Amino acid sequence: MDFLTIALSFLFLFTLYQAFLSLTNSARNKKYPPGPTPLPLIGSLHKLGDQPHQSLAQLAKIHGPVMTLKLGRITTVVFSSSEAAKEVLQKKDISFANRHIPDALTAHDQFKWSVIWLPVAPQWRSLRKILNSNIFSGSRLDANQHLRNQKVEELITYCRKNSQSGDAIDVGRAAFRTSLNLLSNTIFSKDLTDPFQDSAKEFKELVGGVMVEAGAPNLVDFFPILKKLDPLGIRRRMTIHFGKIIDLFDGLINERLEENKSCDAEEKNDVLDVCLTISKESPEEITRTHIERMCLDLFVAGTDTTSSTLEWAMAEVLKNPNTMVKAKAELEQVIGKGKILAESDVSSLPYLRCIIKETLRIHPPVPFLIPRKVDTDVEACGYIIPKNAQVFVNVWAIGRDPEYWEDPLAFKPERFMESELDVRGRDFELLPFGAGRRICPGLPLAIRMVPVMLGSLLNSFNWKLDGGIAPKELDMGEKFGITLQKAQPLRAIPTPLSV
Repeated sequence: MDFLTIALSFLFLFTLYQAFLSLTNSARNKKYPPGPTPLPLIGSLHKLGDQPHQSLAQLAKIHGPVMTLKLGRITTVVFSSSEAAKEVLQKKDISFANRHIPDALTAHDQFKWSVIWLPVAPQWRSLRKILNSNIFSGSRLDANQHLRNQKVEELITYCRKNSQSGDAIDVGRAAFRTSLNLLSNTIFSKDLTDPFQDSAKEFKELVGGVMVEAGAPNLVDFFPILKKLDPLGIRRRMTIHFGKIIDLFDGLINERLEENKSCDAEEKNDVLDVCLTISKESPEEITRTHIERMCLDLFVAGTDTTSSTLEWAMAEVLKNPNTMVKAKAELEQVIGKGKILAESDVSSLPYLRCIIKETLRIHPPVPFLIPRKVDTDVEACGYIIPKNAQVFVNVWAIGRDPEYWEDPLAFKPERFMESELDVRGRDFELLPFGAGRRICPGLPLAIRMVPVMLGSLLNSFNWKLDGGIAPKELDMGEKFGITLQKAQPLRAIPTPLSV
């Protein structure tokens, strides 16, 4: 080999070495968030446990409020403070707006149709506009107030029946029926379950199954190569759950279309009629499949989060007798003992509103805001969030942050009496419904419904725990899923008010 060949070879290798050094230094110069040292293959999966929101809150105390974990093959960044959440949900909202799609949500291609999972794009904006204008707008909610009043009255009637017989009530299930029938009347102008019986068990189990499967750690989400195998069967079970719910809504839509063919058909002007009209006039805005999947979103998310929040609120009030005494005293003074609340009453009941806020602080319906992803490298909180990372905002940890909340594990509604903090996405210390463009669209309904239901239950009866359980012994364990449910259902006995 002559000298020229040797020189050229050396120059080529030197150039490659310099390029390698340049790439290595560039990577090192990127300041990624700190986090636990990953193990080979599994990364930090072993650190999640069966309560990931709690495990990640503990890890954040070690590694900081912005933390990177390698979960299998997926880079995950967790934001666990109000300041960090503000960066994601307000300052850099557009960069973090799209969703990380769990494999479970590929069942029936739900992620392609659902306003919850669609990327921020024209189709998402169109569906979101329909939701905001035709279901959750102030005028629409005002027009449907009589429906909500009727459903709360039916809840109280059911409780009164149990009060007379001395039977305990499964509070979460009773709240679920109320929420289910409220939504079904708003959308379809009919009840989907008997409000006076312990019914709707199958639908509740379907919804519960969806929330558990969607929130459960799934090997496919950490090792995408396993997608075809679905080793834990999560997508298979989700396909069954979704299929049953979609079939139900498909039948209700067919029923309405047949009714509308009749010349003397009564125009119901409910959400389904509005959506079918829009679909007929502007099919590019919403199709029949979109309508079916919007119903799935609304019924799964709306019934589960509302009933779970009410159950947690009742559990906290029963566990803290002083809170019960204060709440009942306020209700008696402002409303009158034994009366059912109207929505207009809530503004005159500050302590009741504080109970709801404190419940949402300690028991946010969704412990992690639905996972997001970044499509390019994004700078946030002084770190680089790498392209394709999934992003969690741990609102459960934020609500219990001792840096902000005094005595954070104690249930103290009084902490909000002199506070302007609100749950509408403007105060990042309290984010039960999220914030920014992806804020929960059902927030306006939830903040009307939950206080009226809770206040009416407290004002209409005295309550005691089933089985003679003392308040301090009430089990407050959590069951992790997309929503954070009470592990042991709350069973309580309503008793008549003393005259």
